[in-house]
Amino acid sequence: MSYAIYPSLADQRVVVTGGGSGIGAAIVEAFAKQGARVFFIDVAEADSLKLEQALSSEKHAPKFLRCDLRDADAIEHVFDAIANEAGSIDVLVNNAANDDRHQWDAVSAAYWDERMAVNLRHQFFCAQAAAKRMRTQRRGAIVNMGSISWHLALPDLTLYMTAKAAIEGLTRGLARELGEHGIRVNTLIPGAVRTPRQMKMWQSPDSEAKLIAQQCLHERIEPEHVARMVLFLASDDAARCTARDFYVDAGWFGA
Repeated sequence: MSYAIYPSLADQRVVVTGGGSGIGAAIVEAFAKQGARVFFIDVAEADSLKLEQALSSEKHAPKFLRCDLRDADAIEHVFDAIANEAGSIDVLVNNAANDDRHQWDAVSAAYWDERMAVNLRHQFFCAQAAAKRMRTQRRGAIVNMGSISWHLALPDLTLYMTAKAAIEGLTRGLARELGEHGIRVNTLIPGAVRTPRQMKMWQSPDSEAKLIAQQCLHERIEPEHVARMVLFLASDDAARCTARDFYVDAGWFGA
C-alpha cells in the first residue's frame, strides 16, 4: 500500500502513551516516519527500548520515558520533562490500556479502581497535562483511544467496556472545554487489531474465520491501519474534526 505524507506533522512534538508495543508501537513508528519528534510513555521497558533502537536512524529518534500512568503525580512529572526538552507539546495520543478478561461477579472495589486507573483515569490527566502546554500556542490535537468492545457488548470485559464507553464522553467534554484554545479532541475506535496479544485470543482457524466473517471487509486490521487514522486526526488535514468518533474496525457488526 501507498500511504499519505502529512507535511504538517514534520517536527511536531508528539506524545504517545503505551507506545512500546502493539498499536502504540505502530503509532510511534508512523509519526517518526513523518519526521515528528516522538516521546512515548510505557512501563514495558524491554519492548520500549527495542523500539527506540529500531527507530534510532529516523530524522528525530523517538524517545522512551518510563512512567506508571496509574500515578497522577508521575504523569505531571513526565509531561514536565517532555515539555522542558521539546519546548511544548503539539499532539497527544492516549493509547495506553489493558483489556484483561474478568467475571463481573468476581469484581472487587479494589479491582474496579485499578481497572479505571489503567484504562480511563490517565487519559484525563494526560490530556490535562498536555493541554496546559497546547493552549499557550492556541493549537493542538488529542486522540483518545476507545474500543469497539462496548459497542458490541463483548463478554468478560465489563470494566474495560465501562472505561472505554466513558472515553467517548471524555472526548466530547474535553473538545468543548478546549475548543476555544484551538485544541481538537477526537476518539479513535479500533476493531479487532492483529497484535501479538490479540492473536493469542484468536489463534484457532475457526475463531479467526468467525471474526473475519462478522466484518464487512473480510480482512484483518493491522496496527498500521489504526496508526494511519491517528496521523490524519493529528494533522492539519483534520483541522475541523473534533468531538467525534472515528472507527477503524472493517465494519464489524457481529459479536
